[in-house]
Amino acid sequence: MVAAGAALADEVGLANLTMGLLAERLGVRTPSLYKHVGGQEDLNRRIAALALGETADTVGGAVQGYAGRAALAAAARAFRAFVLEHPGRYAATIGLEPSGPDDPLAAEGKRVLDAFRAALRGYDVAERDTDHALRMLRSLCHGFATLQAANGFQWSTDVDDSFEWLIAFADRGLRTL
Repeated sequence: MVAAGAALADEVGLANLTMGLLAERLGVRTPSLYKHVGGQEDLNRRIAALALGETADTVGGAVQGYAGRAALAAAARAFRAFVLEHPGRYAATIGLEPSGPDDPLAAEGKRVLDAFRAALRGYDVAERDTDHALRMLRSLCHGFATLQAANGFQWSTDVDDSFEWLIAFADRGLRTL
């Protein structure tokens, strides 16, 4: 059911995902969904955990066997592709805080960070700067991908060229630390 909700969120947008719409898609009555989730907020949290796990798998798999700029580029491209392919489920991940250490959001969020940490291993980032580097990477990748998913780039310059420029810029910055 969560996977169906995530797919529907990708299709109609997270803001438009309702329990009623999901029930209709699944061919059941809305009250039947409450046997599986506690309501809309619970569904959204479960979609977020699913999306974070999928993001971690996507980015983590992309960086395997690479180091330095190649790992950075693989991570950034994989992240962007995931957000563009799954904008609704990715939107569920924004602004949610884990309720505690056992919350799936905490575990899956850590896996995403670990995948990006793997991309940073080819750079001489001091331990004290790792959080800053991770925030920089997330900000660059998240910002670009969510703007693109929302059709926020209206200029004539090729979006792929701009994304490659972003990767090169981040690489240069990380190499100068």
